[in-house]
Amino acid sequence: MTRVTVLYFASLRDAAGVAGEPVDSGAANLRALYGELRERHGFALPAERMRVAVGGAFAAWDDALSEGSEVAFIPPVSGG
Repeated sequence: MTRVTVLYFASLRDAAGVAGEPVDSGAANLRALYGELRERHGFALPAERMRVAVGGAFAAWDDALSEGSEVAFIPPVSGG
């Protein structure tokens, strides 16, 4: 298991009911981690519609989890 801190923004924050949380995961990569959290919190958006960042820098969905990392899931944002 790998422990990471997950940050949620916009609609994901609303669905999760929190802005962030510590997560223990056996996921092989960031896409699998999002899949676990999507199931847990009922997120509507698929990974393909979002960006993921680790430690403040955009990352690839197939990047492995690293112990203690801060992972942010960023949905598309609209506004004016």
